[in-house]
Amino acid sequence: MTVKTKVKVAQTLPLNTIIDGDCIAVMNSLPAGSVDLIFADPPYNLQLKGDLHRPDNSRVDAVDDAWDQFDSFAAYDRFTKAWLAAARRLLKPNGAIWVIGSYHNVFRMGAELQNQGFWILNDVVWRKANPMPNFRGKRLTNAHETLIWASKEEASKYTFNYEALKALNEGVQMRSDWVLPICTGHERLKDDQGDKAHPTQKPQSLLHRVIVGTTNPGDVILDPFFGTGTTGAVAKMLGRDFIGIEREAAYRKVAEKRIANTRKFDSEALEVSASKRAEPRVAFGVLVERGMLRPGEELWSMNGRHKAKVRADGTLIGDDIKGSIHQVGAYLEGAPSCNGWTYWQFKRDGQKVPIDLLRQQIRSEMEKH
Repeated sequence: MTVKTKVKVAQTLPLNTIIDGDCIAVMNSLPAGSVDLIFADPPYNLQLKGDLHRPDNSRVDAVDDAWDQFDSFAAYDRFTKAWLAAARRLLKPNGAIWVIGSYHNVFRMGAELQNQGFWILNDVVWRKANPMPNFRGKRLTNAHETLIWASKEEASKYTFNYEALKALNEGVQMRSDWVLPICTGHERLKDDQGDKAHPTQKPQSLLHRVIVGTTNPGDVILDPFFGTGTTGAVAKMLGRDFIGIEREAAYRKVAEKRIANTRKFDSEALEVSASKRAEPRVAFGVLVERGMLRPGEELWSMNGRHKAKVRADGTLIGDDIKGSIHQVGAYLEGAPSCNGWTYWQFKRDGQKVPIDLLRQQIRSEMEKH
C-alpha cells in the first residue's frame, strides 16, 4: 500500500505502508519518539566519472541514477545532517539506528551521527562473498561495505539479542565482520523489462541478521530509503511492523509486489534464543509457596555427594549451613559461588529431577499472561 503524506504531523503511525515522498519531510510528519529501529541505506554519492567497462568492453550497470548525484561534499553533508536529525527525532528513547555505506560516504555519516548525539555501538564490515571485480585495475577490489549501529543516546537501553546472534553463528559469539553474498540469481529483483530493479539491492540475509539481532517481534522499523523493500519484506516475515519511505515510483511498485507476496512466519518460529538474564525472575521460595516442593523435602546435589532440606521460607538447611539454594551449594562444595538452580535435584517417583525444571514451568506460565 502506498500513501501520500503532507508535512502536518500525523497522529498515528502508518504501519506496514510505503510512503511516497521526500524522506526528510515524511519523517518530520510522523509522531516523535515512535520508532524502535531505523535501517538506512542512503545514497552513496559515488562520484563516478564516465562509463565503467569490463575487460571485454561491455558496459557495467553501475550506480549512475540521479538520486545518487550531489553537487559537492558540502551538499551531501547538509543532506546527511537533515535526514539524521529527522531520524533521531523519530526514535524512541531506547531506539537505535543502522546506517550502511561505502568509503564514499560512511565516514561522513559516522561523524554526523556523533555530532547529533547518537552513541556508536559497533561498526560492522559486511564482507561480500562475491564482490564485483575492479575492472580498471587501478585500485583494490571493493569487497566490503560498512554498517554503523548506534543507539539514540549513550544511556539508551537498546535491544541486543546476543544469544540469538550466537545461535545464528553455530554457538559462537557473533563478530563484527559478516561474510554474506550480494544479491544474485533468484534474489535479484527485476523490473517489467527484465532489468535489475535497483542497482544496490541489499541481500535478505543482511537484514535478517540486523532485525533478529536488534529488534523484537512487534517492534516498528523505519527505512527512509526503502528502495525495493528488503527491510519491509524481512520485517514482515519476522513479525515486525515497518514503515518505508520511497520517492521513486518504479521502486515502490516493485516493493509493493514483493511485500504482498511475502508470508509472515508463524509465532512459534519467530521465537529466538534469549539471555537467561532476560527471562522472568523466579524466587526459589515461590516453588515452596505453590506446593511444588514441600518443607522438609530433601534435595540432592547433581554429583550425589550432598543433600539438604527445604525450609518453609524457601531456604535450605544442610550439615552446619543454612541459607539460599546458592549459599548452601557453595558451602557444601567449598566453592566461592554456586548456581543453586542447576546444582540441586528433587525426587519424584524414584527419579531425580533438576529443580530448574520447576522454575521453567513457572516462567512458561508467567509468559502466557
